[in-house]
Amino acid sequence: MMPFQVFLKDFSTLSNIFSSLRSRNYRLYFIGQGISLIGTWMQNIALSWLVYRLTDSVFLLGVIGFTTHIPTFILAPFTGVLTDRFNRLKIMRGAQVFFMLQALTMTVLVLLNIIEVWHIVALSIVFGIISSFDAPARQSLVVDLIDDPRNLGNAIALNSALFNGARLIGPAIAGITIAAVGEGMSFLINTISYLAVIGALLMVKLPSRERKSSGAEFRKSFAEGFSYTFRTVPIRVLILILAVLSLFGFPFIVLLPAYAKELLMGGSDTLGFLMSGLGAGALTGSIIMAARKTIMGLGKVITVNVVVFGGAVILASFSSHLGISLLFLYFGGLSMILALAAINTMIQSLADEDKRGRVMSFYAMALMGTMPIGNLLAGTVASGIGIRNTLIIGGTITILSAFWFEHNRRSMRSTIRTIYRDKGLVTILPDEVPEPAREVGFTGQSPVYTSKVTR
Repeated sequence: MMPFQVFLKDFSTLSNIFSSLRSRNYRLYFIGQGISLIGTWMQNIALSWLVYRLTDSVFLLGVIGFTTHIPTFILAPFTGVLTDRFNRLKIMRGAQVFFMLQALTMTVLVLLNIIEVWHIVALSIVFGIISSFDAPARQSLVVDLIDDPRNLGNAIALNSALFNGARLIGPAIAGITIAAVGEGMSFLINTISYLAVIGALLMVKLPSRERKSSGAEFRKSFAEGFSYTFRTVPIRVLILILAVLSLFGFPFIVLLPAYAKELLMGGSDTLGFLMSGLGAGALTGSIIMAARKTIMGLGKVITVNVVVFGGAVILASFSSHLGISLLFLYFGGLSMILALAAINTMIQSLADEDKRGRVMSFYAMALMGTMPIGNLLAGTVASGIGIRNTLIIGGTITILSAFWFEHNRRSMRSTIRTIYRDKGLVTILPDEVPEPAREVGFTGQSPVYTSKVTR
């Protein structure tokens, strides 16, 4: 088979890109979350611009990023236990209500023009605490919302498409809104947008499931989840590469307000364009992942795109022209989401159902929990050696991490194949059976051979 034909085998028709939307529950969640995320991204842009306008400090941008996410780093491993022990849907419903109250408080303070930096820090900590409950529940809930478990990869990719479609739309609207009427209106729109996702989640109906760990002691359940996550080699490696990306790669985003102002000599509209360029690339990557019809080959997707992402960050650091920066950020967003979606899909495919909440809590800790440390580090380093040098260092470490992951990927293929086989996620076709098996009459009906699982 020609290489191009092999490539095409990994992708489905256009109609199958949206296959997970055939599930009623996931469709409701998708629509409600999509509306809410546009508001969330408007608030993210408004918040970062507000902090930089009030303080003119790159360091404080890093501090706000730190306080927003550090609670997830501390609490997520414990809230993950709750996710496996209690109803994930109810946890997420409650989290969205508290998110709305947090956004409402921010809105009132900004519109009354009494907002101060300490208010922002305190509300960022509140946001992080809520996120520590929301993230494990939301990540592990996806598989419960789809009717066919084989659509898990598609659902995760569409989640990414939704997130990054909002990243594309929200910042552009926020940039214009901030320039016209100030930051307050962006916070208000975000507050109202939470009603959409809360309403959608209230309409979701899931069958009650017995939680096997419900009778276990909390400490024992936590220890079991920790042991399972870090003794399962592929999950451990995926969690670690994600942590490195969050610590050294992704913090470039928190520096974008200063990047827009100091290197591109722009304003809030420039920041909006930069975030939209990042979102456009990420949206493209999400659609590409949604078009895949197999979980096979995701390891190589991670390696390649971590390298591309690190390179995009380095190249963007040398740009002083908006158009060139948008190009690099587009490829940065594209590669970032391809790597993230692949990591997420692999972890959820590998994790046992009764431990998925705890595993995804460590995923959340690696993704959102280490990011505050990276944000604080990036802000501190940038205030000392400049934004450009900070981006170069972060991009270089990101590229080096890709080589480490590739080394481990090659050594853990057999473990991944065994797990996929045991969970029935691998379908063997007759023309994919190894030659010796064909010689003894193997028909492809038994999932013993798993050739081409990892490329």
